Amino acid sequence: MFQYVIREHKMSINVGTLDRTLRAILGLVLLYLAFLSGLPAFAGGFMKYAAIAVGIVMLATAAFRFCPLYTILGVKTCRS
Repeated sequence: MFQYVIREHKMSINVGTLDRTLRAILGLVLLYLAFLSGLPAFAGGFMKYAAIAVGIVMLATAAFRFCPLYTILGVKTCRS
């Protein structure tokens, strides 16, 4: 009846080693600030949840070595 065409899209690596390291550090710092710092700015509300969200995104992009925003902008920080 209906045929669905599924395009296979490969995520090509576009995050280099230095970029990956900085993203991982930033992600860990943001998660630390959100959960363990005890600073009033991160006690609750927008700053805490924004730090958690950005921290998770930074760690994910560092782990997968792929940044969707870099793909849209045509940026590639790795060698190849």
